[in-house]
Amino acid sequence: MSLQQRYAAGDAPAAILHHPVIDALLQHRSIRRFDSARPLPEGLVETLVAAAQSAATSSNLQSWSVIAVTDPDRRARLAALAGGQGFVAEAPLFLVWVADLSRNRALGAAQGRALAGLDYLESFMVAAIDAALAAQNAAIAAEALGLGTCYIGALRNHPEPVAQAVNLPPGAMGLFGMAIGWPVPGPHSAVKPRLPQSVVLHHETYRAGPVDAAAVARYDAAMEEFSRRVGQGSQPWLPRMLARLADAAALSGRDRMRAALTALGFGLK
Repeated sequence: MSLQQRYAAGDAPAAILHHPVIDALLQHRSIRRFDSARPLPEGLVETLVAAAQSAATSSNLQSWSVIAVTDPDRRARLAALAGGQGFVAEAPLFLVWVADLSRNRALGAAQGRALAGLDYLESFMVAAIDAALAAQNAAIAAEALGLGTCYIGALRNHPEPVAQAVNLPPGAMGLFGMAIGWPVPGPHSAVKPRLPQSVVLHHETYRAGPVDAAAVARYDAAMEEFSRRVGQGSQPWLPRMLARLADAAALSGRDRMRAALTALGFGLK
């Protein structure tokens, strides 16, 4: 059933390989309502970080950090910086995933090495990719334990205040957050459809040319039905994507990302 939920009618692959891990991945959904009265299990943060550290990391540089935020006041401050998303404050655990070049720079300085390679865009990309890989491992681990998660990219709306809120050193940036807690069940936590594989999957080389309009139309219909079912009104995908990328204003402050990264101490040569 999860495979059928993940795709619009008629667009699910005819057959896939099944395994409990794969089936669990197909069930992923963002959770935005949490049971705040139910305590999280002891050792959860350490478990999630162990899973995160088991992800791949470029050249074993491990250029990421994570900050576990449980203090209600700090969660509320981060929620305000993330566009006022109230569930960020309500979730009992909020993880801030950090692209962290500061640690390796400090280790180099302790050895009398300046590490000029950290001043290049590639180093930031490595840190951002490594943090994303680690976070996804943590999300899978949390869901395996029955918990719900939701990524919060809106931390990038205000990178410098976020850095101040969690006391980041120069050369570190809060890339995104992750709200974690026991999910409150309901239609709002349904599996969201994704684009058909015919739109995203290419074999051997990129398939240039017009995007399959019929496939996108089917997906639009599936997203419109989904959004109505979960109480979000009529929200087909294509108009929302176009609006989200229409201009700099639609980026909600993230149009100044290069300036923010420079202010946070990244070289980006």
